[in-house]
Amino acid sequence: MQLQVARIGKPHGIRGEVTVQVLTDAPGDRFVPGTQFVVEPASAGPLTVESARWNKDILLLAFEEIETRNDAETLRGAKLFVETEDIDEDDDEGWYEHELVGLDVRVGDVVVGKVSALHTMPVQDLLVVTTAEGNEVLVPFVEQIVPEVNVGEKYVVVTPPPGLFEVNTDDAAESPAADEPADVKQADRQGPEGTEGTAGSNA
Repeated sequence: MQLQVARIGKPHGIRGEVTVQVLTDAPGDRFVPGTQFVVEPASAGPLTVESARWNKDILLLAFEEIETRNDAETLRGAKLFVETEDIDEDDDEGWYEHELVGLDVRVGDVVVGKVSALHTMPVQDLLVVTTAEGNEVLVPFVEQIVPEVNVGEKYVVVTPPPGLFEVNTDDAAESPAADEPADVKQADRQGPEGTEGTAGSNA
């Protein structure tokens, strides 16, 4: 089985380097010079790492087979894979994107969306959660916020800070406070008694 570890983005500079979206929790081990990747589409590969370096939070790769910016442009969107037998079997503390995508995201007993991607960053990984409304929410993939990942039961549990998922607070905060006072104020403005109307509008 092959496991995707990166997706190639746009070219960087004129010497054939490319930006990549990292999809592994061990980029320092996966992108060392001499590593050869299986590529999708197959016509773009295989590709052998010549150099790897970070530009702020973006990983830049150069490949032995790619020498110019025009060559690099043909790789845009290509996916890089490694064979699973090359991956440590005893790494029980991490998850790969293919294991997480599609899992329900629960806040308590409420399903608030599904995992649609995993962004692996140098400092902190991010889960991309797509809500039922189609919005994307970035959730820091740390134990305090994502205390449980259950791949077998196809869900993750999230304990988001206030405001991260508006679904947690909108119904409770807006509905009771907004409806009844609005009705009272509307009745005051339209009522025949001038006294209450002026009190409600601070006139």
